[in-house]
Amino acid sequence: MFYDLFSELCKSKGVSVTKATVEIGLSRTIGTAWKKRGLTPKGDTLQKIADYFGVTTDYLLGAETEKAPTPEGERQIGFDDFTYAMHNETKNLPQEKKDMLLQMARFMKAELDKEGQ
Repeated sequence: MFYDLFSELCKSKGVSVTKATVEIGLSRTIGTAWKKRGLTPKGDTLQKIADYFGVTTDYLLGAETEKAPTPEGERQIGFDDFTYAMHNETKNLPQEKKDMLLQMARFMKAELDKEGQ
């Protein structure tokens, strides 16, 4: 359940659930709703929580067990992280600009495929 994980992250950070929700910019009572109704936040709210605790959204959703960065200082970017970032950063772009980004991604993939031959 999301609340249990959230509560554990609060404990490890040394803050109360209420203090964490307020510092994240959420309602003081949202933690109670997560606990009593078994709710899980979505979208931007989930990302804000992940950023606050320095974990991934996958970790918050239980899809990833590692919450710490890799020994090199950064964890590998997963498909979901990239997809979310692209969605979030490009959602207000005109279609023409989105098409340009898609062409660039296809070009980069083709270049990588050539290097791998």
